[in-house]
Amino acid sequence: MNIAFFLTPKHEVVCENQESTMRQVMERMEHHGYTAIPIIDREGKYVGTLTEGDLLWKLKNTHNLNFKNTESIKVKEIPRRINHKSVSITSNIESLISLAVSQNFVPVTDDEGTFIGIIKRSDIINYCFNEMERRKHLEVQQFLMYDEG
Repeated sequence: MNIAFFLTPKHEVVCENQESTMRQVMERMEHHGYTAIPIIDREGKYVGTLTEGDLLWKLKNTHNLNFKNTESIKVKEIPRRINHKSVSITSNIESLISLAVSQNFVPVTDDEGTFIGIIKRSDIINYCFNEMERRKHLEVQQFLMYDEG
């Protein structure tokens, strides 16, 4: 199965530039109800995923930082506690599933590392469920055919 089948393209994904401010990314995440957001550089390359936890740890560990002055902190200055990996559009479904176990979405890049979209864990789960149902149905049909013969 080609993983492009699952791709939510970049133009449909809310992502943020690493030059944006902490306040901008917090407001964008709140507006869309996201707990994590892909971060790209000026050239459009995927550089990581920023999570609510990353933002909270930055607030906790930075002396005198509060919501009002988060506009002075650039996204690239916020440490990420987990390195969310991306996959290439040419990757196989197995590598996608192994990453989706621990990530709500898996960023997808082209062969040059340019961010082209995401694959949501929910889409992968739905596909796997439908595939299980399809196989179960086939097994029942095969059993009935065998039983009649």
